[in-house]
Amino acid sequence: MENIRSAEAVFNYFKSLCGIPHGSGNTKMISDYLASFAKELGYEYIQDELNNLIIFVPASDGYEQEEPLIIQGHMDMVCEKTPDCNIDFKKDGLEVVNDGIYLYAKNTTLGGDDGIAIAYAMAIMADKEIKHPALEVVFTVDEEVGMDGAAFVDLSMLKSKKLINIDSEEEGIFLTSCAGGRNVCGDFEFSYDNMKGLKGKIIIDGLKGGHSGCEIDKGRANSNMLMGRLLLAAKNVVKDSDNNIGTNYEKDKLFAVMSVNGGLKDNAIPRSTVLDIVFSECVREDIVSLVEELECKLRNEYQASDGEVRVSFIVENDDDTEEYKVLSDESERKLCMILNNVPNGIQSMSMHVKDLVETSLNLGILKTTDEGLYISFAVRSSIDSAKEYLSDRLSDFIEFLGGRVKVSGDYTGWQYRENSPLRDKFIANYEKLYGEKPQVTAIHAGLECGILASKIEDLDCISLGPDILDIHTVEEKLNIASTLRTWNLLLHVLADK
Repeated sequence: MENIRSAEAVFNYFKSLCGIPHGSGNTKMISDYLASFAKELGYEYIQDELNNLIIFVPASDGYEQEEPLIIQGHMDMVCEKTPDCNIDFKKDGLEVVNDGIYLYAKNTTLGGDDGIAIAYAMAIMADKEIKHPALEVVFTVDEEVGMDGAAFVDLSMLKSKKLINIDSEEEGIFLTSCAGGRNVCGDFEFSYDNMKGLKGKIIIDGLKGGHSGCEIDKGRANSNMLMGRLLLAAKNVVKDSDNNIGTNYEKDKLFAVMSVNGGLKDNAIPRSTVLDIVFSECVREDIVSLVEELECKLRNEYQASDGEVRVSFIVENDDDTEEYKVLSDESERKLCMILNNVPNGIQSMSMHVKDLVETSLNLGILKTTDEGLYISFAVRSSIDSAKEYLSDRLSDFIEFLGGRVKVSGDYTGWQYRENSPLRDKFIANYEKLYGEKPQVTAIHAGLECGILASKIEDLDCISLGPDILDIHTVEEKLNIASTLRTWNLLLHVLADK
């Protein structure tokens, strides 16, 4: 089967979208852009107060009697950048590079998740020669921060019972089930002291990170959890001394924590965590040794997943007469206790689907504030009761240590259907096009299909997409050839009566 339409328009629309700021919570501009696009084409549309958009596209000639289809994707992207990147995601577009094999953004995430879905849909809507039934194109907002758009959008006016979600990142793998999830956050009040000494940083970085659903099974290290390990090791290396370094409380200290910060999104495995410290000159070499030994151990333990992990120590101020605000002994110990005992990572594997993670959580954000400590987790499970139990365990842990809990962004999973005509159509067309069977599976990450299926009775869903490498990281790349093949498949399915 030959390519039935050129994909040049797909890439042109995708690059246009990259020029519009559209991080989660900042989707007004892209929603208005797409509404204007629909208006110019003469299509009816609905834009709600959250910026969700539904566009109604009439059937092509000869397809008026076919069942309508929903094409769906989300408008927001995860905004990550390198430390030296000056882009302001709230107002600047991305600098897209085409190296002939991949599209990527210079020093930032690309937003292929899920800009490619929007670009595919735009190309279909704009090309009157493409054959398709009536389409109900649904663009949602804030998928990356709890699927708030999908939870809010009103789909009561839709007629379709079939939905194509273009929000997965591996070509030839069709998703037919996904995990549900929620966010669990904790706030702790900390107490502080003052301490004179040298000022420095300990940095754990060089990790691969990645999506906390898609990559949670890869064994990748979480920099926030590793920093807890460093703090625990530091307790055994840096001990109280009779040396007077100018502290103003009962016993003198040689090492104290000022602040800790790691991760920006609870659904991204953190790649870098920074610990600001105050220390005495007499333990400088102890800290150097601690850092070197931990890096060696981590590179050995994580050689298959994060062999380039770095643990660095930087002295920022050699003047030991400066006084700094530091965590009290009690608060520092609580920080160490939290990071070394809170659950994180895979909690259980599915007994029904081979190699599928059933339940997990990710400590994605760790930061000290003026009041104390803030932590945020993405909790996931394909079984709602397991999600509830893990959320309750985590909440109880936080409250036992004196923290305040906030649970938000709850979304349901997407249950596998034994009978799926839409899935069968995609499988048949894929086999005809490429001479091999696609993989039909489930995913531990959350997809909007579960929420949308709860709004439309008996909704038949499938999720697919082209190859996108390292989503939610600055190494994100969209495979050009895979994008072409997925476009070809999509158009053959639309034209298949």
